[in-house]
Amino acid sequence: MTQIDPKLLEILVCPLTKTTLRYDKDAGELISDQAKLAYPIRDGIPVMLVDEARELKA
Repeated sequence: MTQIDPKLLEILVCPLTKTTLRYDKDAGELISDQAKLAYPIRDGIPVMLVDEARELKA
């Protein structure tokens, strides 16, 4: 289970849509509901690259 600094979560936005992200603690991902993408968090660092994001199923 990956932890992320709450202050960091406040300032991060989806690079594609510029909307806020939702933290999925169990999956260790930042979720962009608007873009339907999940950005991974590796070693406590969010990987905010669209190419690295996982597409979410509807």
